[in-house]
Amino acid sequence: MTDTGKDADVIVVGAGPGGSTAAFHLARHGLRVLLLEKTEFPREKVCGDGLTPRAVKQLIKMGIDTTEEKGWLRNRGLRVIGGGIRLELDWPDLASFPDYGLTRTRMDFDQMLATAATEAGAILRTGTNVSGPILDRTGRVVGVTATGPDKEPLEFRAPLVIAADGVSGRFALALGIAKREDRPMGVAVRQYFRSEMRHDDDYLESWLELRSRESGDKLLPGYGWIFGLGDGRVNVGLGVLNSSVAYGKTNYRTLLADWVDNTPAEWGLSDPANAEGKPQGAALPMGFNRVPHYSRGVLLVGDTGGMVNPFNGEGIAYAMESGELAAEIAVQGLARPQGTARERALAHYPAELKARYGGYYRLGNIFVKLIGQPQIMRVATKHGMPHPTLMRFVLKLLANLTDPRGGDAMDRVINAMTRLAPAV
Repeated sequence: MTDTGKDADVIVVGAGPGGSTAAFHLARHGLRVLLLEKTEFPREKVCGDGLTPRAVKQLIKMGIDTTEEKGWLRNRGLRVIGGGIRLELDWPDLASFPDYGLTRTRMDFDQMLATAATEAGAILRTGTNVSGPILDRTGRVVGVTATGPDKEPLEFRAPLVIAADGVSGRFALALGIAKREDRPMGVAVRQYFRSEMRHDDDYLESWLELRSRESGDKLLPGYGWIFGLGDGRVNVGLGVLNSSVAYGKTNYRTLLADWVDNTPAEWGLSDPANAEGKPQGAALPMGFNRVPHYSRGVLLVGDTGGMVNPFNGEGIAYAMESGELAAEIAVQGLARPQGTARERALAHYPAELKARYGGYYRLGNIFVKLIGQPQIMRVATKHGMPHPTLMRFVLKLLANLTDPRGGDAMDRVINAMTRLAPAV
């Protein structure tokens, strides 16, 4: 391949967690990688800013220092509040995953991963907005068109493209790969607040019931969270699933304000003077809501492929895991001659995604439909919360944290459930 400064072995569209992770692993394998990002770093991204042990494992694989000295806040597990009960559940002690989670804002988290990719050898171009694919005469993608920081038209060519451009999936849409309406979708809204009392919490906090005392203790739709960031601030947010009757009919920012206004005064969240920035919202594409994950020289990663966990709304871990897998598959494919042999290797990507997550996401899709019904949610909260052992099982299931081999009885039950469930 001629070195024109624009050509690469793989072009990665989007330098979020999935794209940067893919670029990192590709570069570590010696491939020439071009990582294209439309914005400039640092940049804000709507997110809960909480990382479970699944995501921590990916950070460790990339050699990221996750100590407090580097600005991370560790957490021991999840505090669940619902049905009048407050329950603290530690992350499970597993051989396959770390026993701690982390929080960090996306303002510098994504930049940290992109920097790791460039240090591994990837070429990062920010301010480069990819507008569509370049096709050969067979309809295969052989590059991308883009506009640069000065709006100049650009073209970049490579035999493979990894689309990691987020929930919009613009690159996939340009290829006719639309999202599936029969898969779960959520909406999340979050806002930062200064809170000396809550900012250094060593548990992520999840509220299964959101209530407004001003409306007669009315039960609000969705679930909420309060995640301490360790820097004097907390990330406060809520999510609503499309299985809820309130989905698409609710002003989510007003909903967040209604809940926050009724939190204890000593937390400082109900004081408008403690708010930092306005509430921001984003969609959560779940349960493989965009397929196929490989088509005509393009692999979809993370939110672009609808890989958010339907059980808990977690997206970063699955973006990073799919980024790593896409890199492995790309390395295998590019080692083979162009044609049938290479396509056979690349076709393993969607097959492996389905094997890893298909049954679990099928269960998650069922879960989303069930909790979208308030009466079922109330019964589950009332009768489940008083039983810590059951809730530890639920935590493992919702966070997808089990040992695949040699685990305890809970692990074996969850693993069997995911194997037996038909893949999405």
